[in-house]
Amino acid sequence: MNPEKHATHTSLAARDRILRTAHALFYRDGVRATGIDRIIAESGVTKVTFYRHFSSKNNLVRAYLDYRHREWISWFSDTLARYGGCPDAIVLTMEEWLRTPSYRGCAFINSVGELSDALPEVAQIARNHKEAMIAAIALVLPAVHQRVELARTVALAMDGAIVRAQFDDTPDFALNALKRIIKSLLIE
Repeated sequence: MNPEKHATHTSLAARDRILRTAHALFYRDGVRATGIDRIIAESGVTKVTFYRHFSSKNNLVRAYLDYRHREWISWFSDTLARYGGCPDAIVLTMEEWLRTPSYRGCAFINSVGELSDALPEVAQIARNHKEAMIAAIALVLPAVHQRVELARTVALAMDGAIVRAQFDDTPDFALNALKRIIKSLLIE
């Protein structure tokens, strides 16, 4: 499953429609650029229904980041396993994501950049997400004494590749650099 895919709106409950619509719009266009009225219109609910489920945009942002975390970590872990659950799986997994037409970077990095001044807890939410990512990475690395520290370093390199892929024409440079970094870390 691609981390950006979402179900059709017709068969979902109102809260799920709102959340999935917000997910698609926030990820594609940004949180600040996406207004509540647009989410209401595109999710096919009334304002009353929206505010029954989310008392504010900040509550919706928190729910969006929680939803994104669960979906992305599940996809990331499953894809690492599908590619063999080894260090090579990291770059293959990243390549699959970075080449997705709807790719817009890391929702957590983007949200920190957009919202950390207005919604400071976004930084903690992002840290929690990155810790879960580090744990998933550690599972595919060799069982060495400093496995978690190695996973942290790989995660930092991945974040760099994620950001770089956002502004290059293709993700090729970012992926090749990530592959070289991981290879050099594992040689040490």
